[in-house]
Amino acid sequence: MIRLCSSSQTRAMLLKDAGIEFRQESVDFDEDKIVANSPKNFVYQATLGKYEANLKAFGCKDFPLLVADTVVTSAGKILRKAKSIDEAREILMTQSGNITSIVTCMIYQTPQKKLIDISQTDYIFDEFNKEDLERYLSSGEWKEKAGACMVEGFCKPYIKEVRGLESTAMGLCVEVLKVFI
Repeated sequence: MIRLCSSSQTRAMLLKDAGIEFRQESVDFDEDKIVANSPKNFVYQATLGKYEANLKAFGCKDFPLLVADTVVTSAGKILRKAKSIDEAREILMTQSGNITSIVTCMIYQTPQKKLIDISQTDYIFDEFNKEDLERYLSSGEWKEKAGACMVEGFCKPYIKEVRGLESTAMGLCVEVLKVFI
């Protein structure tokens, strides 16, 4: 059994689907104070901040600790979590018809070992249909999603090509994690 230090239901689903037993609890970390010049640097700093906060709160002696963060980048921009529907629309339009990279960092800590992994999955998207986009925005499913992106949902029919693992894009590279559990 591991402690998933994330409130993400998608990460919980990935662990469940991979047959990894977990309990889900975490303490908050403020990502807004992070200053980074690249997506990989940003996602590493965010994950490290979450790791340090959760390690302090829970330790890793009773359960191994798993923390993760994801960032989306397209057209040279780091696309964070949208705070409004208008910001979500702008972020998604940046991805429409472009290459979008989804970068996930995870830290897995047991008393004996520590894994730090940064994985990336690239998607080449067709241009998004405006009516589909507006339905997605109205649904609110974009909320709390890095880059307002749901490759398993709204974005799926627009994928022309994938380079990398879907689990990375969904927020946790379980293929790498399973090797260490």
